[in-house]
Order: sequence, then C-alpha cells, then structure tokens
Amino acid sequence: MIDKKNKVALPLTLGAAGLLIAGGAATYWFITQRNTGSGELPVGANIIPQTALMAVSVSTDPGQWQTLRQFGTPETQALVDQNLAQWRDRLLTANGYNYQKDIQPWVGRQATFAFLPSQTATPASPSPTLPAPTPGGQQSVVLVLPITNPGQAQQALSQPKTGGGTQWTQRDYKGFQIRETQGAPTQNYSATVLDGRFLVVTTDPKITDQAIDTYKGGVSLLNAPGYTAALNKIGTNQGFANLYVNVPAAAAVASTSSAVPVAPESLSQQIQGLTAAFSLQPQGIQVQSVAWLKPDSKKKYTVANAAKNMTNRLPAETLVMASGGNLKQLWEQYIQGTNTATSPNLTNPQVLREGLQTQTGLDLDKDLLKWMDGEFSLALISNPQKAPTDLPAGLMFMVQASDRRAADKAFKQLDEVMAKRYNFKVNEVKVGNQSTITWSPALGGAIASHGWLDSNVAFLTVGAPVATSIIPKPATPLATSELFQSTVPAELKPNNGHFFIDVDRTLSSNLALIRLAPSSQVWAKAIQAIGVTGAISDERTTRYDVFVRLRQGNKPGSLPSPDASPDATSSPTASPTPAPEASPTPSP
Repeated sequence: MIDKKNKVALPLTLGAAGLLIAGGAATYWFITQRNTGSGELPVGANIIPQTALMAVSVSTDPGQWQTLRQFGTPETQALVDQNLAQWRDRLLTANGYNYQKDIQPWVGRQATFAFLPSQTATPASPSPTLPAPTPGGQQSVVLVLPITNPGQAQQALSQPKTGGGTQWTQRDYKGFQIRETQGAPTQNYSATVLDGRFLVVTTDPKITDQAIDTYKGGVSLLNAPGYTAALNKIGTNQGFANLYVNVPAAAAVASTSSAVPVAPESLSQQIQGLTAAFSLQPQGIQVQSVAWLKPDSKKKYTVANAAKNMTNRLPAETLVMASGGNLKQLWEQYIQGTNTATSPNLTNPQVLREGLQTQTGLDLDKDLLKWMDGEFSLALISNPQKAPTDLPAGLMFMVQASDRRAADKAFKQLDEVMAKRYNFKVNEVKVGNQSTITWSPALGGAIASHGWLDSNVAFLTVGAPVATSIIPKPATPLATSELFQSTVPAELKPNNGHFFIDVDRTLSSNLALIRLAPSSQVWAKAIQAIGVTGAISDERTTRYDVFVRLRQGNKPGSLPSPDASPDATSSPTASPTPAPEASPTPSP
C-alpha cells in the first residue's frame, strides 16, 4: 500500500508542516465522510506504539474536506483532486471496496494513521522511544478507524472483498482475528477489528501484532514523555488534523539515510516531541503547535517573552521578516543544542565565529553579541519607489543595544575594515535629518548603511537603500498593515517574536536569492502569506501559532470516477488534470 521514505527534517518553518499534514491526510481520503464520536485524545492513541515516528489524526467531517478543496489556484485544486482520486483507487477500488457503501455508514468522526519503523528488517531497540534504525528508511503504516456502528461495520467487513484479484488469508493473534492480503510487497495489508471498536489496518503483519499488544496494555503514545501535557495546551477535538512527531525516533531513522552522519549525543539532546493542531479557517489553515525537550535534556529555555516593538519599526513594504526578544539569548540557546563536530558549515557556530573573525577581525561573542541582548529583527524590504538603484529589495537588521559605547566601537571597526581592506568609500550622510553611515564600492552607489534609531536601536542595511523606509519612522508600520494583521496570529501575549512572509510580493520581486523549482512554484502560488508567532512557555516548552493564508479557488466538484482516474497501482502524479464538473459529493 504505502512504501514511504520519511526523511525527517526539523525546521522552524511551520508553514511547511501545514502542507505536510494537508498532503499526508489527503492520502487517506476515504475516511473523510462522517462526523461522530471522539474523545479528548486522538483516536488510536492507546493503540499506536510509543515507537511511532509520526502520528496524524484527521477529521472525517465532509464539510471540512470540502473547505480544504476550495483553497488554491485552479492548477493546485486539480492536483489535489487528482492525487485524492489516485489514493482512493489504490486503497479502496483496487481492493474491491466502495466508500459510501462499505466505510461511510460506520466510521467515526476522526481517524489516525502513524508511521513506525518496519519490524521485518531489524529487532526492536531496547529503548521504548528510540527504535532500531531501519535500513533504507522503510516505514510501516498503521491506520486506525473508529467504529461507531458495529452492526454495519460487521456487515461490511465480515466477508473480504476480492476486487483486483486480491487474495486474503486469515490468522489469529491473542484472540483477535486478522485478515491479510497476499500480493506485491507495496500492496500488502493486514487488518483486524479490536473489540468491535476499532478497525486497524497496517502494511506489516508484525506491526498489527504490535498494535494488538499495545491495545492490551502495552506502551503507547499515551506514555510518550510530555505528549498528553502538550495536547492539553492546544486541544485535539475541534480541528481538521492533529500531528505528533517523536523527534528522537524520527531523527534516528532519518540519520540512516542521511549523507551527513548524526552523532548519538546530538540526537539525545534534541527536542523530545512536537505536536500540532490544524484547523481550517475562512482564509486559510491555522496551526497551533507545541515542542518540548526531553525530560533529561541539559538544554533549558530562558522564559522571557520580550518581543514588542520591531513590527512597528518595520515598514508595510516588508516582504519577509523574523523577530525575537533577545538575540544574545537566542544565540546561546542555539549553540547549547548544536553539535559543532557534525553541524554543516553554514549552521556551525564555530565556523560562523571563525568566518567573521577572518573577514572583519571582530569577535562574534565579545564584540557583537555581548551588547545585542535586546529585541531584534531581520527583514527583506522592497525597494522604496524612485530609489536610485536597480536592486529590487534590501536586507535590514535591527537590534536593541544595551551598551551604546560598545556598539559604536564595533561599528567603527567595521567602517575601518570596509575602507582599508575592501576599498569601500565610507561616508556620513543625512537620511531624514539623521546621520547615517554608508558603504559604497569604488564604482559608486551605496550598497550598505548603518545608524541608530531612538539612540538604542542599531540598524544595518545591505542592498537597496531601505533606510529611508524606517527613518525617522515608517509611513505605514508593518504591524498596522492589513495583510500582517490578518495573517500573523495575535493570541500569544506576551510573545517572543514573529515570522512573516508576503508570498505574493516576494515571488513577484524576482529576487535572485529566492528561486523555486517549477513544481514548488505551482504550490507556492496557492499561498498568499504565512505568519508565525512564538512564545516560550517554560524552560522546556515552546509554543508556535501559525497561519497559512491561502487563495480562494473555484467551487470543487466530485473527484474523477475510478474509471477516469489513472492506474490505481501507480503513485500519485504531480501533473495537473482539470477537475470535472459534477456534484460536490465524491463518488468512488
């Protein structure tokens, strides 16, 4: 059925997480038609083993899926519908099942699927949370469907279907009857019903046995350190989907197929888990997420949510921005959780230190970060109108300084390096009646500037002359712009910073540093903007609220019929196919 290679990444970009869930949940289209019965915890939390790499619970409310299909461009809507139809055919039609007849009458309002390391390749690890690495990145899949009408479920499931030439065998395990298919390795299924309450389908017979053991009292997701506490922070039963990632287990599996080796000590100090709740809003997808450290982690967060003013200092012309409450503190937390022996050069703290020392003679920690212990922001700002340069945008860094004298000394040293080592012209100019230092190459045209705002906020710009956008203050602050206010979540107060990207204008700016593959551009065009607000809950927990603002698409019709869909045995394609005109209710 599903033979995925899950190369787990741990990025801060939670907008990508939103796309992951939407795409992953879509593969299980056939469970999306009923809205009944669910507890506070995700369905199957007591069935899925604690060693799961990832678990996703999705709503079966047809109205929510209809809302999801309404987002996007005509091209992305066609792609989504085509992929949903292919997964439907592969999971249902090819095995002789019809959703409305065989599944819809009894399925509950939420279903859960999880990825586990395959049990056929290696023995289990002694650790309950770190499974033995699986060669080739293979994972098994567990799908848990709650049964709300046992009589109808028994009627539909008592006799296995024979569609597509599928051959079924039967066996018993600890009192539970299990039916299994015999076919191609990627199309094998193992299924059982647990006490008339849950239908469990897996891609590995050993995983089915493990799920039964878990259901009968084994170690489950409910026992994962910090899992239930995190769920209580964000809720589980009102949204479209819920995600859980077992970070150490996922990282261990990912390291087996990674070109860069991951040191064991690095894995042991990383985040223990990540959970997120996804809900569909009229303008897009809202995400509330919580990440927490391992109970024995030496890393601790400093609880100081002090981000307040940077979004008011930036102009509405800002394309991309990220802000925080304390740059020095952020750096210290970063190096605390980074292994300098295995980190890539671009993210290795020691490489960054040495690079700055070589290029400028400045000590990153002593000469710069020592006084950068206040609010900060890094932003990409579009070129002000009529600015005398062809550069489409400028990069701006701002930071609140605790020691103006130390900061002035560092800037003076930078000025000398630019003039003597790199032959730049260093001049003092007036911008809005305020003194600003510019750096210009010998051929002319300033490419960088630095100065002060309100005597304690230093700024540095590179590229287009965007200093005019903030001096003396923005004509329209970013914080008051309609797009920012409608995109960046405002519920977390106080908070530790924001991330914002105006996807529309950023993609149309033709910036050389932003180049997407054609396939990625198709999906990016469906997004208008992304906003993130972060906060530190306690010394081991962080919270991120995300909103992905999406385009409103055409009213979706029904999915292509099985006869019109591509071969059910093929993988979903990325080529767009126009959605047909039909009734809004999918008909397998």
